[in-house]
Amino acid sequence: MKKVFLFSEMVFALVLFQFTGFLSAQSLNPILQTDTILPQSLSEVVITANRHSTLRFNTAQAIEVLKSKAIERNQLRSTPEALSVTPGVFVQKTNHGGGSPFVRGLTGNQTLLLIDGIRLSNATVRYGPNQYFNTIDVFSLDKIEVLRGGGSVQYGSDAMGGTIQAFSRDAVLTDKPEWGSNLFTRFATQGMEQTMHAGVDFGSKKATFTGGVSWRNFGDILGGDTTGRQSPSGYTELNYDMKGKIRLTPSTILTIAYQDVHQADVDVYHKVELENYAINKMDTQNRKLAYAKLNQDLNSGIWKSATLTASMQNTEEGRISRKNGSNTLRAENDKVRSLAFSAEALTTNGEVWSANSGFEIYNDLVNSTRIDTDLSNNVTVPERGLYPDASTMTSIAAFTLHTFDLPEWIFTTGARFNTYIINVDDETIGETTLTPSALVGNIAILCKLNTTSNIFISANTGFRAPNIDDLGTLGIVDFRYETPNFELKPEQSFQYQLGYKYQGEKLRGEIFLYRNELYNLIVRNRVEGDSIEGYAVYQKENVERAYIQGFETSLDYAVNTAWSVAGSLTYTYGQNITKNEPVRRIPPLFGRVAVEYRHLEWWCNIEWQAAAKQDRLAQGDKDDNRIPEGGTPGWNIFNFNMGYTWRFLEADLRLQNLLNQDYRYHGSGVNGYGRSALVSVKISI
Repeated sequence: MKKVFLFSEMVFALVLFQFTGFLSAQSLNPILQTDTILPQSLSEVVITANRHSTLRFNTAQAIEVLKSKAIERNQLRSTPEALSVTPGVFVQKTNHGGGSPFVRGLTGNQTLLLIDGIRLSNATVRYGPNQYFNTIDVFSLDKIEVLRGGGSVQYGSDAMGGTIQAFSRDAVLTDKPEWGSNLFTRFATQGMEQTMHAGVDFGSKKATFTGGVSWRNFGDILGGDTTGRQSPSGYTELNYDMKGKIRLTPSTILTIAYQDVHQADVDVYHKVELENYAINKMDTQNRKLAYAKLNQDLNSGIWKSATLTASMQNTEEGRISRKNGSNTLRAENDKVRSLAFSAEALTTNGEVWSANSGFEIYNDLVNSTRIDTDLSNNVTVPERGLYPDASTMTSIAAFTLHTFDLPEWIFTTGARFNTYIINVDDETIGETTLTPSALVGNIAILCKLNTTSNIFISANTGFRAPNIDDLGTLGIVDFRYETPNFELKPEQSFQYQLGYKYQGEKLRGEIFLYRNELYNLIVRNRVEGDSIEGYAVYQKENVERAYIQGFETSLDYAVNTAWSVAGSLTYTYGQNITKNEPVRRIPPLFGRVAVEYRHLEWWCNIEWQAAAKQDRLAQGDKDDNRIPEGGTPGWNIFNFNMGYTWRFLEADLRLQNLLNQDYRYHGSGVNGYGRSALVSVKISI
């Protein structure tokens, strides 16, 4: 693999750039950058950290915001890929229809995913990379918030690495009736993408509506100079979404929303390329979400507002596979129906103290089937699915979050109690009921050094309850064969961090140091001497302890009204104490620098994304056929983006991987895009 620059040069330049920027910060003037892929203003409002609106600058958490306009203008293809420009987030892709964000070294069922405050993570989300965040239509989004290192107190299980919350496009009430519509189209070279999206909006004093439909066709990925076309890796997608608001009274608003994402023929390239499969794909991959949310302004004493939310979400994953030379076509299908209800109230004394408290209930029903067809005689044989059919997992929780805002200090603390009822009934492995529970808390102290900077320390405990995937998996997963274990207990974490935030007139930046202690980790252990269907047999157990530590830093510098520069750098180190080896799938040192220019209706930027070589591997990494022998090589790529807006017309161009370098995100099953171009046009009326 060719290298344009040594990664060490990039690290030195970025650290020097950030250090000198902080030193010169006191004499600069305010220039706000909006609708770019540069870091957003620390003064903006975030929700994920405290479950209600707070200023990002005064939040004692590491939290990033990516807005939809930046995603659209910079031609970021999918919801997971959009996160690749977010500081502190490393996005692995097992296949083109996936994309699994790593937050502080963790992903899968150890990083919580939400959509509009509702859990996307369900009872079958597996350990390690998965594709579920790609079941959110990128065109339905208003923004994405990434809370690194927290979320268990606020949202429950799985937030050991952090919490990623996607917010759908909002429907806005207006003083007088207003209509709006838009049509968006995008094409990529080498047939890698054809996209059409149409949206409509209506607003009035009493009611408002927004909706959209997206059709997308993705061809096989064309890699860099030595890879070429990776076939099969494409898929198709059809999505639609709608959201409406009704003002029932001057102080009561009802929100109703529906989302539907349908993906078909989602090929898993590395299975075909490396594991002797003639066919290996997900077909179909669906998610449907409907919810109703009632917001009531109270303004009575300490009671400020209350929110009730009820939702139903259905996810479906179908898998079709056949080995070369085999007459057996295997069709598996897993469906999860999730019902949820939450109630929360915001209280405050108006000056110093505010709190958000409530309870929530989630219930997942898992249906899993498998049918093997002998293609020589077309005889079908039903078999046990990947999970025990009709298994259920119920979560019941109560939480309270408190903030004390003093002239020079901000104190935040909170606690959550979560209990579960997990029922697994399977004719192959028997019947069992588990009732794990967890009590977690957090505390943070933020010191306001002056009007432009603050420093904070925080600590929080987290947990992950064993789910249906942990307890009942029986079958082939990635490169192994898994058998179930009903003796599992919750995983636990204790994370503490030190953070500094600066928000000057032209310069904004932040740096975080953290360490996450992990206990009772549920891991796959190989059953020595056993193999099924040619795969080694593994079983999950609570047997390991580990830690992950590192630093994250980002900076945004407005040179003048036209030019701005941004950079970020992330380092992660993980050690499995039990095995005395690295934690699996730890991302390498990675970073990004972007320079942007704006003039009237024109804008353009050039970005440099890079990752160091990752050769610090666990045994599980060495056994993973997606990771090259000796580790994943480092890489550097350059992208160029530009756009022009004229009245109701907006046109954007993206030239990606300008030097056609061959590269791969560590742990991915496909290589990144080679030299290619994307062109989009949007008409808004």
